[in-house]
Amino acid sequence: MSFAKVYSAQTSMLKAHAVDVEVDIANGLHAFTVVGLGDKAVEESKDRISAAIKNSGFNFKSPKSKNQKVTISLAPADVKKEGPIFDLAIALAYLLAAGEIFFTPERKLFLGELALDGELRKVNGVLPLVDWAKKNGFKEVYVPVPNVEEGALIGGVSVYGVRNLKDAINHLHEKNTIGKDENKKDHVPVTLTPEKRTKIVYKPSGTAIDFCDIKGQNTAKRGLEIAASGGHNIAMYGPAGTGKTMLAKAFAHILPPLNFEEILETTGIHSVAGALNNDLVTESPFRSPHHTSSYVSLVGGGTYPKPGEITLAHNGVLFLDEFPEFERRVIDSLRQPLEDRVVSISRARGSTQFPASFILVAAMNPCPCGNHGIAGKRCVCSPISIERYKRKISGPIIDRIDLWLEVSKVEHEKLTEKNSTVETSESIKQKISKARKIQMDRFKKTKGRVKTNGEMTAKDIESFIDLSDTIKDLLNSTAKAFDLSARSYHRLIKISRTIADLEGHDEIEKDDLMEAIQYRPKIHD
Repeated sequence: MSFAKVYSAQTSMLKAHAVDVEVDIANGLHAFTVVGLGDKAVEESKDRISAAIKNSGFNFKSPKSKNQKVTISLAPADVKKEGPIFDLAIALAYLLAAGEIFFTPERKLFLGELALDGELRKVNGVLPLVDWAKKNGFKEVYVPVPNVEEGALIGGVSVYGVRNLKDAINHLHEKNTIGKDENKKDHVPVTLTPEKRTKIVYKPSGTAIDFCDIKGQNTAKRGLEIAASGGHNIAMYGPAGTGKTMLAKAFAHILPPLNFEEILETTGIHSVAGALNNDLVTESPFRSPHHTSSYVSLVGGGTYPKPGEITLAHNGVLFLDEFPEFERRVIDSLRQPLEDRVVSISRARGSTQFPASFILVAAMNPCPCGNHGIAGKRCVCSPISIERYKRKISGPIIDRIDLWLEVSKVEHEKLTEKNSTVETSESIKQKISKARKIQMDRFKKTKGRVKTNGEMTAKDIESFIDLSDTIKDLLNSTAKAFDLSARSYHRLIKISRTIADLEGHDEIEKDDLMEAIQYRPKIHD
Protein backbone atom coordinates (compact mmCIF):
# COMPACT_ATOMS: atom_id res chain seq x y z
CA MET A 1 0.00 0.00 0.00
CA SER A 2 1.32 3.45 -0.90
CA PHE A 3 -1.65 5.42 0.41
CA ALA A 4 -3.36 5.39 3.80
CA LYS A 5 -5.84 7.48 5.73
CA VAL A 6 -6.39 7.55 9.47
CA TYR A 7 -8.47 9.89 11.58
CA SER A 8 -7.65 12.59 14.08
CA ALA A 9 -9.29 15.79 15.33
CA GLN A 10 -8.57 19.15 16.92
CA THR A 11 -10.36 21.80 18.93
CA SER A 12 -10.97 25.31 17.70
CA MET A 13 -12.77 27.88 19.86
CA LEU A 14 -13.97 25.11 22.26
CA LYS A 15 -15.46 23.07 19.39
CA ALA A 16 -14.10 19.83 17.95
CA HIS A 17 -13.34 19.45 14.24
CA ALA A 18 -12.43 16.35 12.26
CA VAL A 19 -9.00 16.13 10.64
CA ASP A 20 -8.28 13.36 8.12
CA VAL A 21 -4.61 12.39 8.00
CA GLU A 22 -3.72 11.14 4.51
CA VAL A 23 -0.28 9.83 3.53
CA ASP A 24 0.93 9.12 0.01
CA ILE A 25 4.29 7.48 -0.70
CA ALA A 26 5.67 7.69 -4.24
CA ASN A 27 8.96 6.90 -5.99
CA GLY A 28 11.29 9.79 -6.64
CA LEU A 29 13.91 11.97 -5.05
CA HIS A 30 13.66 12.36 -1.30
CA ALA A 31 10.87 14.71 -0.21
CA PHE A 32 8.83 14.87 2.98
CA THR A 33 6.09 17.50 3.04
CA VAL A 34 3.08 18.31 5.23
CA VAL A 35 0.21 20.20 3.58
CA GLY A 36 -3.09 21.40 5.00
CA LEU A 37 -2.50 24.86 6.53
CA GLY A 38 -0.50 23.64 9.52
CA ASP A 39 1.34 25.85 12.02
CA LYS A 40 4.99 25.52 13.02
CA ALA A 41 4.27 22.68 15.48
CA VAL A 42 2.55 20.71 12.69
CA GLU A 43 5.44 21.34 10.29
CA GLU A 44 7.94 20.08 12.85
CA SER A 45 6.01 16.82 13.25
CA LYS A 46 8.09 15.40 10.35
CA ASP A 47 11.19 15.36 12.54
CA ARG A 48 9.37 14.05 15.62
CA ILE A 49 7.73 11.07 13.90
CA SER A 50 10.92 10.16 11.99
CA ALA A 51 12.92 10.00 15.22
CA ALA A 52 10.07 8.25 17.05
CA ILE A 53 9.87 5.47 14.46
CA LYS A 54 13.66 5.02 14.43
CA ASN A 55 13.92 4.96 18.25
CA SER A 56 10.98 2.64 18.87
CA GLY A 57 13.04 -0.47 18.14
CA PHE A 58 11.73 -1.37 14.69
CA ASN A 59 13.87 -2.87 11.95
CA PHE A 60 12.68 -0.66 9.10
CA LYS A 61 14.14 2.76 8.46
CA SER A 62 12.57 6.07 9.34
CA PRO A 63 10.81 8.00 6.55
CA LYS A 64 13.48 10.69 6.38
CA SER A 65 16.20 8.14 5.55
CA LYS A 66 14.46 6.64 2.50
CA ASN A 67 14.71 7.90 -1.08
CA GLN A 68 11.02 8.46 -1.61
CA LYS A 69 8.47 11.22 -1.88
CA VAL A 70 6.18 11.35 1.16
CA THR A 71 3.19 13.70 1.16
CA ILE A 72 1.13 14.14 4.30
CA SER A 73 -2.19 15.92 3.91
CA LEU A 74 -4.27 17.19 6.82
CA ALA A 75 -7.80 17.68 5.52
CA PRO A 76 -9.81 19.85 5.20
CA ALA A 77 -7.04 21.96 3.69
CA ASP A 78 -8.67 25.33 4.35
CA VAL A 79 -8.89 24.92 8.15
CA LYS A 80 -5.94 26.02 10.29
CA LYS A 81 -4.21 23.09 12.04
CA GLU A 82 -2.49 23.84 15.33
CA GLY A 83 -0.32 21.89 17.75
CA PRO A 84 1.31 18.47 17.92
CA ILE A 85 -1.92 16.50 18.50
CA PHE A 86 -1.69 14.83 15.04
CA ASP A 87 1.72 13.16 15.61
CA LEU A 88 0.38 9.71 16.49
CA ALA A 89 -2.05 9.69 13.56
CA ILE A 90 0.65 10.80 11.11
CA ALA A 91 3.11 8.12 12.29
CA LEU A 92 0.52 5.34 12.05
CA ALA A 93 -0.70 6.56 8.65
CA TYR A 94 2.87 6.53 7.31
CA LEU A 95 3.57 3.01 8.59
CA LEU A 96 0.25 1.82 7.15
CA ALA A 97 0.99 3.40 3.75
CA ALA A 98 4.51 1.92 3.75
CA GLY A 99 3.10 -1.56 4.34
CA GLU A 100 5.02 -2.00 7.59
CA ILE A 101 1.85 -2.55 9.64
CA PHE A 102 -1.72 -3.44 8.82
CA PHE A 103 -4.90 -2.50 10.66
CA THR A 104 -8.35 -1.17 9.86
CA PRO A 105 -8.46 2.56 10.69
CA GLU A 106 -12.20 2.99 10.29
CA ARG A 107 -14.03 4.33 13.39
CA LYS A 108 -10.71 4.79 15.24
CA LEU A 109 -9.46 8.21 16.36
CA PHE A 110 -5.81 8.94 17.22
CA LEU A 111 -4.61 11.83 19.39
CA GLY A 112 -1.17 12.45 20.83
CA GLU A 113 2.21 14.16 20.59
CA LEU A 114 5.28 11.98 19.98
CA ALA A 115 8.57 12.47 21.76
CA LEU A 116 11.76 11.63 19.87
CA ASP A 117 12.02 8.28 21.69
CA GLY A 118 8.46 7.30 20.71
CA GLU A 119 6.79 8.16 24.01
CA LEU A 120 3.42 9.92 23.91
CA ARG A 121 3.02 13.27 25.65
CA LYS A 122 -0.13 14.83 27.07
CA VAL A 123 -2.19 17.02 24.74
CA ASN A 124 -4.97 19.58 25.27
CA GLY A 125 -8.67 19.26 24.46
CA VAL A 126 -9.08 15.48 24.81
CA LEU A 127 -12.46 15.57 26.60
CA PRO A 128 -14.40 17.53 23.94
CA LEU A 129 -12.66 15.52 21.22
CA VAL A 130 -13.71 12.19 22.72
CA ASP A 131 -17.25 13.52 23.14
CA TRP A 132 -17.25 14.55 19.47
CA ALA A 133 -15.88 11.14 18.47
CA LYS A 134 -18.71 9.36 20.25
CA LYS A 135 -21.34 11.54 18.59
CA ASN A 136 -19.81 10.91 15.16
CA GLY A 137 -19.74 7.12 15.30
CA PHE A 138 -16.17 6.40 16.38
CA LYS A 139 -15.78 3.29 18.53
CA GLU A 140 -12.17 3.60 19.71
CA VAL A 141 -10.09 6.61 20.72
CA TYR A 142 -6.35 6.36 21.39
CA VAL A 143 -4.85 9.03 23.69
CA PRO A 144 -1.69 9.47 25.79
CA VAL A 145 -1.86 7.80 29.20
CA PRO A 146 -1.94 11.18 31.07
CA ASN A 147 -5.17 12.00 29.18
CA VAL A 148 -6.96 8.67 29.66
CA GLU A 149 -8.87 9.61 32.83
CA GLU A 150 -10.10 12.78 31.16
CA GLY A 151 -11.25 10.97 28.01
CA ALA A 152 -12.83 8.10 29.95
CA LEU A 153 -15.45 10.48 31.37
CA ILE A 154 -17.31 10.00 28.09
CA GLY A 155 -19.21 6.72 28.10
CA GLY A 156 -20.17 4.74 25.01
CA VAL A 157 -16.73 4.82 23.40
CA SER A 158 -13.57 2.82 24.22
CA VAL A 159 -10.75 5.11 25.33
CA TYR A 160 -7.27 3.58 25.24
CA GLY A 161 -4.35 5.06 27.15
CA VAL A 162 -1.19 4.62 25.02
CA ARG A 163 2.28 5.06 26.48
CA ASN A 164 4.28 5.06 23.27
CA LEU A 165 4.20 4.33 19.54
CA LYS A 166 5.19 0.73 20.11
CA ASP A 167 2.18 0.25 22.41
CA ALA A 168 -0.17 1.52 19.73
CA ILE A 169 1.30 -0.71 17.02
CA ASN A 170 1.29 -3.83 19.19
CA HIS A 171 -2.40 -3.25 19.90
CA LEU A 172 -3.43 -2.35 16.35
CA HIS A 173 -1.19 -4.45 14.08
CA GLU A 174 -3.34 -7.40 13.09
CA LYS A 175 -0.40 -9.71 12.35
CA ASN A 176 1.20 -8.60 15.62
CA THR A 177 4.77 -9.49 14.69
CA ILE A 178 6.60 -6.18 14.63
CA GLY A 179 8.22 -5.07 17.86
CA LYS A 180 6.34 -7.76 19.79
CA ASP A 181 7.25 -8.32 23.43
CA GLU A 182 6.45 -11.59 25.18
CA ASN A 183 5.25 -9.68 28.23
CA LYS A 184 2.11 -8.43 26.45
CA LYS A 185 0.55 -6.61 29.35
CA ASP A 186 3.43 -4.14 29.37
CA HIS A 187 2.36 -2.94 25.95
CA VAL A 188 -1.40 -3.45 25.85
CA PRO A 189 -3.31 -0.13 26.22
CA VAL A 190 -5.89 0.07 28.97
CA THR A 191 -9.53 1.14 29.05
CA LEU A 192 -11.54 2.39 32.00
CA THR A 193 -14.68 0.66 33.19
CA PRO A 194 -17.80 2.72 34.07
CA GLU A 195 -17.20 1.91 37.74
CA LYS A 196 -13.68 3.29 37.59
CA ARG A 197 -14.98 6.29 35.64
CA THR A 198 -17.37 7.11 38.51
CA LYS A 199 -14.55 6.98 41.04
CA ILE A 200 -12.52 9.38 38.94
CA VAL A 201 -15.30 11.96 38.85
CA TYR A 202 -15.81 12.20 42.59
CA LYS A 203 -12.32 12.83 43.89
CA PRO A 204 -12.04 14.27 47.40
CA SER A 205 -11.28 17.99 47.53
CA GLY A 206 -8.16 19.41 49.11
CA THR A 207 -7.85 21.65 52.13
CA ALA A 208 -9.68 24.99 52.00
CA ILE A 209 -10.41 28.01 54.17
CA ASP A 210 -13.41 27.28 56.36
CA PHE A 211 -15.94 29.96 57.28
CA CYS A 212 -15.47 29.14 60.96
CA ASP A 213 -11.79 30.11 60.62
CA ILE A 214 -12.70 33.69 59.73
CA LYS A 215 -13.21 35.88 62.80
CA GLY A 216 -16.23 38.18 62.87
CA GLN A 217 -17.68 39.49 59.58
CA ASN A 218 -21.07 37.86 60.19
CA THR A 219 -22.83 40.28 57.83
CA ALA A 220 -20.42 39.48 55.03
CA LYS A 221 -20.78 35.75 55.64
CA ARG A 222 -24.55 36.05 55.46
CA GLY A 223 -24.28 37.96 52.19
CA LEU A 224 -21.99 35.31 50.71
CA GLU A 225 -24.45 32.61 51.80
CA ILE A 226 -27.23 34.42 49.92
CA ALA A 227 -25.01 34.91 46.86
CA ALA A 228 -24.11 31.21 46.74
CA SER A 229 -27.72 30.14 47.16
CA GLY A 230 -29.10 32.23 44.30
CA GLY A 231 -26.07 32.60 42.03
CA HIS A 232 -25.85 36.36 42.68
CA ASN A 233 -22.87 38.60 41.94
CA ILE A 234 -21.34 40.23 44.98
CA ALA A 235 -18.92 43.03 45.90
CA MET A 236 -17.10 43.50 49.20
CA TYR A 237 -15.65 46.85 50.23
CA GLY A 238 -13.65 47.83 53.29
CA PRO A 239 -10.13 48.62 54.52
CA ALA A 240 -7.16 46.41 53.75
CA GLY A 241 -6.56 43.39 55.97
CA THR A 242 -10.15 42.80 57.08
CA GLY A 243 -10.54 39.40 55.41
CA LYS A 244 -12.06 40.12 51.98
CA THR A 245 -9.72 37.75 50.20
CA MET A 246 -10.20 35.00 52.80
CA LEU A 247 -13.98 35.34 52.50
CA ALA A 248 -13.78 35.06 48.71
CA LYS A 249 -11.64 31.91 48.88
CA ALA A 250 -13.97 30.36 51.46
CA PHE A 251 -16.95 31.27 49.27
CA ALA A 252 -15.87 28.92 46.47
CA HIS A 253 -16.16 25.95 48.81
CA ILE A 254 -19.73 26.55 49.95
CA LEU A 255 -21.07 26.25 46.41
CA PRO A 256 -22.97 23.01 45.66
CA PRO A 257 -20.93 20.29 43.91
CA LEU A 258 -20.98 20.22 40.13
CA ASN A 259 -23.25 17.64 38.53
CA PHE A 260 -21.90 15.24 35.92
CA GLU A 261 -22.87 17.43 32.94
CA GLU A 262 -21.21 20.47 34.54
CA ILE A 263 -18.07 18.41 35.24
CA LEU A 264 -17.87 17.45 31.57
CA GLU A 265 -18.44 21.02 30.40
CA THR A 266 -16.01 22.64 32.84
CA THR A 267 -13.28 20.04 32.38
CA GLY A 268 -13.63 20.37 28.60
CA ILE A 269 -13.11 24.13 28.75
CA HIS A 270 -10.03 23.82 30.96
CA SER A 271 -8.66 21.03 28.77
CA VAL A 272 -8.91 23.09 25.58
CA ALA A 273 -7.32 26.08 27.31
CA GLY A 274 -4.43 23.97 28.62
CA ALA A 275 -5.40 24.76 32.22
CA LEU A 276 -6.09 21.18 33.29
CA ASN A 277 -3.43 20.15 35.81
CA ASN A 278 -3.78 16.37 35.51
CA ASP A 279 -6.98 16.41 37.60
CA LEU A 280 -10.56 16.64 36.44
CA VAL A 281 -12.54 19.72 37.45
CA THR A 282 -14.97 18.22 39.97
CA GLU A 283 -15.57 21.37 42.03
CA SER A 284 -16.60 24.89 41.07
CA PRO A 285 -13.52 26.60 39.57
CA PHE A 286 -12.09 29.62 41.35
CA ARG A 287 -10.26 32.08 39.11
CA SER A 288 -8.42 35.05 40.58
CA PRO A 289 -6.59 37.07 37.89
CA HIS A 290 -4.25 39.85 38.99
CA HIS A 291 -5.46 43.43 38.55
CA THR A 292 -2.74 44.01 35.92
CA SER A 293 -4.33 41.34 33.67
CA SER A 294 -4.93 42.46 30.10
CA TYR A 295 -8.26 42.73 28.35
CA VAL A 296 -7.60 39.65 26.18
CA SER A 297 -6.44 37.49 29.11
CA LEU A 298 -9.68 38.21 30.98
CA VAL A 299 -12.23 38.25 28.16
CA GLY A 300 -10.53 35.96 25.66
CA GLY A 301 -9.57 36.53 22.06
CA GLY A 302 -6.36 36.58 20.05
CA THR A 303 -5.80 36.02 16.34
CA TYR A 304 -7.52 32.67 16.71
CA PRO A 305 -10.01 33.33 19.56
CA LYS A 306 -9.27 31.42 22.74
CA PRO A 307 -11.10 31.52 26.12
CA GLY A 308 -10.06 33.94 28.84
CA GLU A 309 -10.44 34.00 32.61
CA ILE A 310 -14.19 34.67 32.55
CA THR A 311 -14.73 31.47 30.54
CA LEU A 312 -12.36 29.47 32.75
CA ALA A 313 -14.57 30.63 35.66
CA HIS A 314 -17.67 29.14 33.99
CA ASN A 315 -19.76 27.21 36.56
CA GLY A 316 -17.64 28.73 39.30
CA VAL A 317 -16.30 31.97 40.75
CA LEU A 318 -14.43 34.89 39.21
CA PHE A 319 -12.70 36.79 42.02
CA LEU A 320 -11.44 40.25 41.11
CA ASP A 321 -9.40 41.61 44.02
CA GLU A 322 -8.56 45.33 43.99
CA PHE A 323 -11.50 45.73 41.59
CA PRO A 324 -11.04 49.46 40.75
CA GLU A 325 -7.35 48.83 39.95
CA PHE A 326 -8.30 46.88 36.82
CA GLU A 327 -8.32 48.86 33.59
CA ARG A 328 -11.60 50.63 32.93
CA ARG A 329 -11.91 48.73 29.64
CA VAL A 330 -11.49 45.41 31.43
CA ILE A 331 -14.13 46.25 34.04
CA ASP A 332 -16.65 47.41 31.43
CA SER A 333 -16.07 44.24 29.40
CA LEU A 334 -17.92 42.36 32.15
CA ARG A 335 -21.24 43.91 31.11
CA GLN A 336 -22.24 41.29 28.53
CA PRO A 337 -21.19 38.13 30.44
CA LEU A 338 -22.83 39.35 33.66
CA GLU A 339 -26.07 39.91 31.76
CA ASP A 340 -26.12 37.17 29.10
CA ARG A 341 -23.88 34.50 30.69
CA VAL A 342 -21.84 34.33 27.45
CA VAL A 343 -19.06 36.44 25.93
CA SER A 344 -18.98 37.13 22.19
CA ILE A 345 -15.55 37.32 20.54
CA SER A 346 -15.19 38.60 16.97
CA ARG A 347 -11.88 38.70 15.10
CA ALA A 348 -10.90 38.89 11.44
CA ARG A 349 -10.27 35.13 11.30
CA GLY A 350 -13.28 33.98 13.27
CA SER A 351 -15.99 34.78 15.76
CA THR A 352 -17.58 32.71 18.48
CA GLN A 353 -19.41 32.77 21.79
CA PHE A 354 -17.72 31.36 24.88
CA PRO A 355 -19.79 30.30 27.94
CA ALA A 356 -19.37 32.64 30.91
CA SER A 357 -21.89 31.72 33.59
CA PHE A 358 -19.99 32.59 36.77
CA ILE A 359 -20.52 34.34 40.08
CA LEU A 360 -18.54 37.56 40.24
CA VAL A 361 -16.91 38.29 43.61
CA ALA A 362 -15.29 41.73 43.60
CA ALA A 363 -13.26 43.23 46.46
CA MET A 364 -12.18 46.83 46.85
CA ASN A 365 -10.83 49.34 49.35
CA PRO A 366 -12.62 52.59 50.19
CA CYS A 367 -9.83 54.59 48.51
CA PRO A 368 -6.41 54.00 46.89
CA CYS A 369 -4.59 54.03 50.25
CA GLY A 370 -7.36 52.03 51.95
CA ASN A 371 -7.86 54.30 54.96
CA HIS A 372 -10.67 56.65 53.92
CA GLY A 373 -13.36 56.80 56.61
CA ILE A 374 -11.52 54.38 58.92
CA ALA A 375 -11.38 55.46 62.57
CA GLY A 376 -7.83 55.93 63.81
CA LYS A 377 -6.36 55.87 60.29
CA ARG A 378 -5.15 58.80 58.23
CA CYS A 379 -6.14 58.88 54.57
CA VAL A 380 -3.46 60.41 52.33
CA CYS A 381 -5.62 60.46 49.20
CA SER A 382 -6.91 63.71 47.73
CA PRO A 383 -10.68 64.10 47.24
CA ILE A 384 -10.16 64.01 43.48
CA SER A 385 -8.24 60.72 43.63
CA ILE A 386 -10.91 59.16 45.86
CA GLU A 387 -13.65 60.22 43.46
CA ARG A 388 -11.65 58.99 40.45
CA TYR A 389 -11.08 55.66 42.23
CA LYS A 390 -14.81 55.17 42.76
CA ARG A 391 -15.79 56.34 39.29
CA LYS A 392 -13.68 53.66 37.62
CA ILE A 393 -16.62 51.36 38.32
CA SER A 394 -19.35 52.53 35.97
CA GLY A 395 -23.05 52.65 36.76
CA PRO A 396 -23.92 49.72 34.44
CA ILE A 397 -21.41 47.50 36.26
CA ILE A 398 -22.72 48.58 39.67
CA ASP A 399 -26.22 47.78 38.45
CA ARG A 400 -25.16 44.23 37.54
CA ILE A 401 -23.72 43.42 40.98
CA ASP A 402 -26.50 42.15 43.22
CA LEU A 403 -25.13 42.41 46.74
CA TRP A 404 -22.78 45.01 48.21
CA LEU A 405 -21.20 44.08 51.54
CA GLU A 406 -19.17 46.19 53.90
CA VAL A 407 -16.28 44.25 55.42
CA SER A 408 -15.28 46.40 58.36
CA LYS A 409 -12.31 46.25 60.70
CA VAL A 410 -12.44 43.45 63.28
CA GLU A 411 -11.75 44.32 66.91
CA HIS A 412 -8.45 42.91 68.10
CA GLU A 413 -10.07 41.10 71.03
CA LYS A 414 -12.17 39.00 68.64
CA LEU A 415 -9.12 37.74 66.77
CA THR A 416 -8.16 35.45 69.67
CA GLU A 417 -11.68 34.27 70.48
CA LYS A 418 -12.75 30.73 69.62
CA ASN A 419 -15.52 30.52 67.05
CA SER A 420 -17.37 27.70 68.77
CA THR A 421 -20.82 28.97 67.74
CA VAL A 422 -19.95 29.94 64.15
CA GLU A 423 -21.24 27.76 61.33
CA THR A 424 -18.76 25.74 59.33
CA SER A 425 -18.54 25.81 55.55
CA GLU A 426 -20.06 22.33 55.40
CA SER A 427 -23.16 23.30 57.38
CA ILE A 428 -23.62 26.42 55.24
CA LYS A 429 -23.17 24.32 52.12
CA GLN A 430 -26.01 22.03 53.19
CA LYS A 431 -28.34 25.01 53.60
CA ILE A 432 -27.34 26.30 50.19
CA SER A 433 -27.95 22.91 48.59
CA LYS A 434 -31.50 22.89 50.01
CA ALA A 435 -32.15 26.37 48.62
CA ARG A 436 -30.76 25.31 45.23
CA LYS A 437 -33.07 22.28 45.24
CA ILE A 438 -36.07 24.57 45.76
CA GLN A 439 -34.95 26.66 42.78
CA MET A 440 -34.36 23.60 40.65
CA ASP A 441 -37.93 22.48 41.24
CA ARG A 442 -39.21 26.00 40.57
CA PHE A 443 -37.46 26.33 37.23
CA LYS A 444 -37.74 22.77 35.91
CA LYS A 445 -40.12 23.97 33.19
CA THR A 446 -37.29 26.01 31.66
CA LYS A 447 -35.38 22.75 30.89
CA GLY A 448 -32.08 24.01 32.25
CA ARG A 449 -32.22 27.54 30.84
CA VAL A 450 -32.69 28.95 34.35
CA LYS A 451 -31.12 27.16 37.31
CA THR A 452 -30.92 29.84 40.00
CA ASN A 453 -32.80 32.96 41.02
CA GLY A 454 -29.89 35.10 39.85
CA GLU A 455 -30.39 33.92 36.26
CA MET A 456 -34.03 35.01 36.02
CA THR A 457 -35.05 37.55 33.40
CA ALA A 458 -37.89 40.05 33.83
CA LYS A 459 -40.18 37.60 32.04
CA ASP A 460 -39.12 34.77 34.36
CA ILE A 461 -39.87 36.92 37.41
CA GLU A 462 -43.37 37.53 36.08
CA SER A 463 -43.87 33.80 35.43
CA PHE A 464 -42.38 32.31 38.60
CA ILE A 465 -42.59 34.92 41.37
CA ASP A 466 -45.89 35.89 43.03
CA LEU A 467 -45.80 39.05 45.14
CA SER A 468 -48.44 39.97 47.67
CA ASP A 469 -49.96 43.45 47.62
CA THR A 470 -48.07 44.36 50.80
CA ILE A 471 -44.72 43.37 49.27
CA LYS A 472 -45.54 45.20 46.04
CA ASP A 473 -46.31 48.41 47.93
CA LEU A 474 -43.09 48.16 49.97
CA LEU A 475 -41.07 47.35 46.85
CA ASN A 476 -42.50 50.28 44.87
CA SER A 477 -42.00 52.78 47.71
CA THR A 478 -38.37 51.60 48.09
CA ALA A 479 -37.78 51.93 44.35
CA LYS A 480 -39.06 55.51 44.38
CA ALA A 481 -37.09 56.47 47.49
CA PHE A 482 -33.78 55.25 46.03
CA ASP A 483 -34.64 56.01 42.38
CA LEU A 484 -33.89 52.43 41.34
CA SER A 485 -33.44 51.40 37.72
CA ALA A 486 -35.57 48.62 36.26
CA ARG A 487 -32.63 46.23 36.62
CA SER A 488 -32.15 47.17 40.27
CA TYR A 489 -35.87 46.77 40.86
CA HIS A 490 -35.81 43.22 39.49
CA ARG A 491 -32.61 42.53 41.39
CA LEU A 492 -34.35 43.27 44.70
CA ILE A 493 -37.04 40.74 43.83
CA LYS A 494 -34.47 38.06 42.93
CA ILE A 495 -32.45 38.57 46.12
CA SER A 496 -35.63 38.58 48.22
CA ARG A 497 -36.70 35.31 46.62
CA THR A 498 -33.33 33.74 47.42
CA ILE A 499 -33.54 34.87 51.05
CA ALA A 500 -37.05 33.40 51.23
CA ASP A 501 -35.73 30.10 49.84
CA LEU A 502 -33.01 30.01 52.50
CA GLU A 503 -35.56 30.67 55.22
CA GLY A 504 -38.03 28.12 53.82
CA HIS A 505 -40.74 30.71 53.00
CA ASP A 506 -43.23 29.83 50.26
CA GLU A 507 -43.67 33.51 49.42
CA ILE A 508 -41.48 36.57 49.83
CA GLU A 509 -42.11 38.09 53.24
CA LYS A 510 -41.45 41.60 54.52
CA ASP A 511 -38.31 40.58 56.41
CA ASP A 512 -36.92 38.97 53.25
CA LEU A 513 -37.37 42.16 51.26
CA MET A 514 -36.02 44.39 54.04
CA GLU A 515 -32.86 42.29 54.26
CA ALA A 516 -32.44 42.48 50.48
CA ILE A 517 -32.71 46.28 50.56
CA GLN A 518 -29.71 46.60 52.89
CA TYR A 519 -27.46 45.07 50.22
CA ARG A 520 -28.09 47.87 47.70
CA PRO A 521 -25.02 49.60 46.17
CA LYS A 522 -23.40 52.32 48.30
CA ILE A 523 -20.18 52.96 46.37
CA HIS A 524 -21.33 56.25 44.85
CA ASP A 525 -23.34 57.41 47.87
